[in-house]
Amino acid sequence: MAEAITDQHVAVVLRVFVRRCDPMVHRLRDDGEPVEVDETDPDVDRSIVDKVKSVVASIKRPGMKGWGQLPIDERVDWWISRVGRFTSLLASVTGLAGVWGDRLPLQDMLGSASQGLLLCAIASERGVDDIGVKVRLLASILFDRDIDMQTARGKGDAAADEEMVAKLTEDQDGPPVEEVEEPVKGRKFGVKAGFKWLWRQARILFSITGELEKRPQGRFYHKAVGMLPVVGMAGDYLGERSALKRAAKRGSKWLTQQGIQ
Repeated sequence: MAEAITDQHVAVVLRVFVRRCDPMVHRLRDDGEPVEVDETDPDVDRSIVDKVKSVVASIKRPGMKGWGQLPIDERVDWWISRVGRFTSLLASVTGLAGVWGDRLPLQDMLGSASQGLLLCAIASERGVDDIGVKVRLLASILFDRDIDMQTARGKGDAAADEEMVAKLTEDQDGPPVEEVEEPVKGRKFGVKAGFKWLWRQARILFSITGELEKRPQGRFYHKAVGMLPVVGMAGDYLGERSALKRAAKRGSKWLTQQGIQ
């Protein structure tokens, strides 16, 4: 009989996961910002610049004037779309994952990683910086666990947490967790780099594989379509989009219940 997964085990894994999510949340937020136009350039048509400014001003995005005053639901919807587009690479994940694609519960691993990223973004929108709160949020929504704050925060030793997760994943039948190069603003960040980041996040969660199936799932008909040839990939993709929305809804409710507006 497999040893039960403890709250301490889940907490250390989620602390590493959350710390690695924070730079990506900032990257996704920054990538939504418009490119600056040099208005002093004599070759730039002023009328076009004015039109571009008008369009940009009408786009709801982080960093825009009044973004923080928008209803939280509107800001969450932006993140659902942003993270959903970022994780659309799930549709082709099996091929990109190589030999491990046939040996691991990829959909639950990557789906949990996607939802965890979204929950970190939602917490950030509400001004949550406390890693303990984020760990408790993810534990509740993804794994249906009520972890106390002391356990969630741990001892504050990030290096020890990393070492522990590396050891936990070495004991599993899968590739080790690799060091992650944090996304840098201004550097090209394509689908391949995005997949590598998400895959590494999913590998962090691999040591608690038995918990991953508890995460918010798509509807039953998404799973039914996912089992069909040809269109199965589309069914899986739509199911993950639906699951993201459900995770966001539950996450927002949990934060409100904690008195975090």
